[in-house]
Amino acid sequence: VQLQASGGGLAQPGGSLRLSCVVSGVTLGDYTIGWFRQAPGKERDWVSCLASSDGSTTTADSVKDRFAISRNNALNTVYLQMNSLQPDDTAVYYCAADRAQHCITFLTTTPDYWGQGTQVTVSS
Repeated sequence: VQLQASGGGLAQPGGSLRLSCVVSGVTLGDYTIGWFRQAPGKERDWVSCLASSDGSTTTADSVKDRFAISRNNALNTVYLQMNSLQPDDTAVYYCAADRAQHCITFLTTTPDYWGQGTQVTVSS
């Protein structure tokens, strides 16, 4: 299983970015997938999750009105649409996948598979 994240970069406050994560070696629909982020000097935090069981999503309160996770099973790709970006969103963003069927499990254990991370910097 390999995950390749992309789409990071420099954005101005209030701007948007869309991160992509191509998952290879598995059928994406069989996996719960999610996004995490780690800011400099801080612990890694979860951002959003999409459950394989029913397609339901769970998004952290800090970003739930601005970020949205989605997937395209035909392309084996997971997305994180990020709008109204703020300087506090600056972090390395990681996608992850696991055979756990529900986000509660996915987010309370360590997912089995991780992408390499993509840097998002929000600054004017």
